[in-house]
Amino acid sequence: MRIIESSLILWPLVVTLVAPFLILLAAKRVNLRESISFVAGAITFALVLTAAPTILEGKILRYELFRLLPGVTVTFCLDGLGFIFAFIAPFLWVLATSYNIGYMRSLKEHAQTRYYFCFAVAIFGAVGVAMAANVFTLYLFYEIISVFTYPLVAHHQDEEGFTGAKKYLVYLMGTSKLFLLPAMALTYYLAGTLDFPLSGIKNGIFTPEVVAANPDLVRLTYVLYIAGLAKAALMPFHNWLPSAMVAPTPVSALLHAVAVVKAGVFSVSRMILSGFGAETMTVLGLSIPTAYVAGFTIVVASLIALTKDDIKARLAYSTVSQLSYVVLGVALVAPLSMQGGLLHIGHHAFSKITLFFGAGAIYVASHLKSIKMMNGLGRKMPLTFGAFGLASLSMIGFPPVCGFVSKWYLVNGALQQEQMIILVALLLSTILNAGYFVPIFYRAFFLKPEPGSRVEECQEAPLSMVVPLTLTSLASLFLGFFPGAFHNFIKIFGGF
Repeated sequence: MRIIESSLILWPLVVTLVAPFLILLAAKRVNLRESISFVAGAITFALVLTAAPTILEGKILRYELFRLLPGVTVTFCLDGLGFIFAFIAPFLWVLATSYNIGYMRSLKEHAQTRYYFCFAVAIFGAVGVAMAANVFTLYLFYEIISVFTYPLVAHHQDEEGFTGAKKYLVYLMGTSKLFLLPAMALTYYLAGTLDFPLSGIKNGIFTPEVVAANPDLVRLTYVLYIAGLAKAALMPFHNWLPSAMVAPTPVSALLHAVAVVKAGVFSVSRMILSGFGAETMTVLGLSIPTAYVAGFTIVVASLIALTKDDIKARLAYSTVSQLSYVVLGVALVAPLSMQGGLLHIGHHAFSKITLFFGAGAIYVASHLKSIKMMNGLGRKMPLTFGAFGLASLSMIGFPPVCGFVSKWYLVNGALQQEQMIILVALLLSTILNAGYFVPIFYRAFFLKPEPGSRVEECQEAPLSMVVPLTLTSLASLFLGFFPGAFHNFIKIFGGF
């Protein structure tokens, strides 16, 4: 692959950095404040999109901003993997802004300027993670996301909100300080650099000579990275995610689909493929144990989701499960499984944000959180529940929605590696996915409302909420019919 040095790569970061401060300046002009989020998201998306032809030609954009030490720099790059995440974050930011307007205004939420400011900074962090060309840069932006999503989780400023936000911060900042920083130090000690090799996924930062001379230290470094990147929500580092559901629903959508957990699984994918490389994962026996941990998380989180009646809690455990599809696929380091795992970063984003948008629209329209109380609600909110149903099919892996494409690659990747345990976990999880999603849709359309539930008085949420969730559900369908939209970038990145 040819690396092109270009400062143009900085422009998406500049726009997402400036936007939050413009939002603060427009605090008293509500329409302007919200328009800034729209415009900044659209400009950032357009700037990232202009790089697509270059990347599809097999070229990588790179720019070193400044150097701290030899091998320790703040450097950005845009390759096939980074493009997918950098594309998703601003695109969904535009739709989330429309949804935010309907949600925040309908419920007359307080501190809206702070809310939009922190939301915008989180997108800045996500774009920085996507474009990080080394571990140090990735770490800086990873922490920016953690710090500025804390006020969003604690937004309601009540006891439940502060408790959930405290757990959120302790898990994410605690693991990054206890594990991620030592992993970074060990990497620099062993390899003398923190830069990701941008020439392929066979070898990573650790050369074969370093791996041969220090196999146990490299293994320890790997374990520290996996534990330190807790945003990926692998068990047992998952509990922060359900606790963060005390946040407003658009924040939950940000956490689960746009920035936080996507930064987690993206960072794990980057570390496995660019940090360690497929060959080191195999030689040191790291591949299959990681896949087993991910498979365990997929099944157990799905079982817990079955027990949850609160719709956001059920979706939270669904996210814990679905994120591990990405980790499992990448960790198996089979060509097909890696493609499936990386595809799921994008596919899950569109489907899961639809589900959380749907949950928020249901709450705004009916103030219902309990799934048992949603009998008949689909007949009053057909657009919301239709979109919710389409996104649910994606999570289950039903064709032709995009989740099917991801799972198809993952199943064939498990067969490629002759991992029958992983195959069983994937098939079992599909059954469990259906077990906790189908009843929601069935209740909404085929059961009579509970006595005294006030379902008959409900109607669709505001159009500013319904339109975004409809568009994201249709995007899930589009990606099912045209998986090449993301797949072409993954093939370029991995040389598949």
